[in-house]
Amino acid sequence: MNSSEDKKSIFEELNKLTTEQRNPKSMGIDSRSTMEILKIINDEDKTVSTSVEKELKYIEQAVEIIVNAIKKGGRLLYFGAGTSGRLGVVDASECPPTFGTPFGLIEGFIAGGKEAMFRAQEGVEDYEENGAKDVIAANVTNKDVVCGIAASRRTPYVIGAVKKAKEIGAKTIYVTTNPRENFDIKEVDIAICPSVGPEVIMGSTRMKSGTAQKLVLNMLTTTTMIKLGKVYENMMIDLQMTNKKLVERSKNIVMTITGISYEEAEDYLKKANGHVKTALVMIKAGVDLEEARKRLEKAEGFVRKAIEL
Repeated sequence: MNSSEDKKSIFEELNKLTTEQRNPKSMGIDSRSTMEILKIINDEDKTVSTSVEKELKYIEQAVEIIVNAIKKGGRLLYFGAGTSGRLGVVDASECPPTFGTPFGLIEGFIAGGKEAMFRAQEGVEDYEENGAKDVIAANVTNKDVVCGIAASRRTPYVIGAVKKAKEIGAKTIYVTTNPRENFDIKEVDIAICPSVGPEVIMGSTRMKSGTAQKLVLNMLTTTTMIKLGKVYENMMIDLQMTNKKLVERSKNIVMTITGISYEEAEDYLKKANGHVKTALVMIKAGVDLEEARKRLEKAEGFVRKAIEL
């Protein structure tokens, strides 16, 4: 295909995408007052959660795949470009301090590398081989789960990453904000397709599409962490005390769950070497450090089970 034909092909492909259409509800937005503009954006944002809700059964399937992979020594790896790539990197980077996951267990890759997080790297997303190279560089194996993120679904970098991952034997997930009927399901194991419709500003997928993707990624990792024993009741209990805020949050969690004083919580956390889970088992089960660790190991990290032992 020559350059002219290639351009026309991309043009026609984009024109078929709902996220590239004009939104009739925001026509004339450039002549509206500030408050009117805000209301239009807000009204459209309200539709996003409904579009995600329709995909819950697919998100559920994706979570089960991720949990199973991690239990068997695999990882969850996001691949995206632009806004989609940044969202993957952000979601992955927040898991270690929030849930105490080891660095690298959940990781995000963006077309153009680290520089693209802060400044758009034009053109790097246009080649499938770039995505394939990043998958190879990440040492993806058949134990891993690779999740492609692309509002349009057509982003070559993401397609290349998912194709290569599938060749290797990794499980594959794809998050796109265009309708499910536009997706060849055979290409991936699970497709998650919250269809958000045309953006307020035509083609600006950093808006509703970005919001929908963020909601889906939040669900994937948060639910996975709950299923892996990182949460007790509705409190995160495997956080890392890496800054003053997290140190105080840890004390508050221990106090809330056990009813002990601030000073006692501080003392137990010191005895448990800053490990909230261990401190909780020590207090709730009335055992020493060694016994608490044994119980957590037997319970595969689930605090509730460790206490009941």
